[in-house]
Parts: sequence; C-alpha cells; structure tokens
Amino acid sequence: MAHTRIRKFNTSDTYPEQNLDNDLCQAVVTQGGKTVYLRGQCPQNLDDAVNIDSHDPVEQTHKVMQNIRQLIEEAGGSMEHLVKVVVYITDVRYREDVYRTMGEYIKGVHPVSTGLVVQALARPDWLVEIDGTAVIPD
Repeated sequence: MAHTRIRKFNTSDTYPEQNLDNDLCQAVVTQGGKTVYLRGQCPQNLDDAVNIDSHDPVEQTHKVMQNIRQLIEEAGGSMEHLVKVVVYITDVRYREDVYRTMGEYIKGVHPVSTGLVVQALARPDWLVEIDGTAVIPD
C-alpha cells in the first residue's frame, strides 16, 4: 500500500445494524506523489455525458465507481491510491445499497469517507454522486 492508513475499520463493525462491508479508515497519510482531485462523479458516461438508463441506486453507483476508477487510471494510478471519497445520496434509504456497491471497488483500500444525504443533485435522475481524491506515489 502506497499510503499509511490510520485506524482501519470495516463498516460491518461500525454499523452492525446495517448490511455493510466497506474497508475504511479514520485518516490517510501521504507523502510526495501527485494528488488527483476528482470532480463529483455521476451516473453518466465520461465521453459523452449521457446518463445511464437506470433509476436503480446500485446500477448508478457501479457507473460512478467505474468512472472514478477510469479517471484514476487515466492519471496513472489505481484504486489503491484513492485516499478520500465523499458520497452524496438523495435518499437515506439508498445508503446501504450505495455503500455496499462502492465497497466492491474499495475492498482492501481503506480510504476516508464522508457521506451526506442531500435534497437533490444537479439532475433529477441522479440518486448518487461521489467525489474522490487520489494520491499517486512518485
């Protein structure tokens, strides 16, 4: 692992009442490298900004996380370089589905994470948006 992850935990321990299994941590320490700040990713194609044809939070989250992975790779990194995510959802009832799906992409990575429930996102069809920060070592 390229970065120091402080106080790693899994959400199955932190939120036992929820069906979650995400590897997160309380802090990430980086040194050197290049920082990649990702715009909030939405359930749309990166090449043409066309929304995916789904109103399912799981499918939308898959697209969002695929976009995050693609952008980090285009910057020369990999998902292990992801240090922070901020998750925005439009309904608290989507939380478990969104976090379970996101967890598939961050297994073993342990980024820091903040989650917010918001009234709406930029387009009415969007249920989830995730922004991230990655630090790619020298």
